[in-house]
Amino acid sequence: MLYSILILNKAGGLIYQNEVNPGLNKLSTNDYLVLAGSLHGIHAIGAQLAPNIGDKTVPASVEEFNRNQNSSIMSTFKAQSPNTNRSGLQNIETSLFNLYIFQTVTGLKFMLITAPNPAEHKGELNKQYDMAHELFRQLYMLYSDFVMKDPFYSLDMPIKNPLFDTKVRELVN
Repeated sequence: MLYSILILNKAGGLIYQNEVNPGLNKLSTNDYLVLAGSLHGIHAIGAQLAPNIGDKTVPASVEEFNRNQNSSIMSTFKAQSPNTNRSGLQNIETSLFNLYIFQTVTGLKFMLITAPNPAEHKGELNKQYDMAHELFRQLYMLYSDFVMKDPFYSLDMPIKNPLFDTKVRELVN
């Protein structure tokens, strides 16, 4: 079960938050902003700790790693994995919730907060991870179609597009 969807800009600012299914404790707007900033920081620290995940060579910086990854994607016109930017934190699994993060090549982060896996289904983490990435792909397409093509939207500003909200709700229900 999906609880919430968050979208962060490349600076770590919360630009979209949607509580799809109320199941977790209600957070204030300020709490969501703190959560977004904290997760952005943890993601950046994770990228610094292991910038060479999936590569044979160690790049000089995360920016170089992302540039190499983007070049690889552009040369083949497809990603090697569903999460094209593999630097940084990708998921957190707790007994209360699971958190999945997808960072686009432009630095935009999509986050999903879901119900935890029951203890007897812990072996199905890869299946849930694949389902999260399919949802990320569909969310990214909706973002591209309804937010980025909106002539009144300013990049990195909060998303206040009712059509995008409607399509997100249709997708997850």
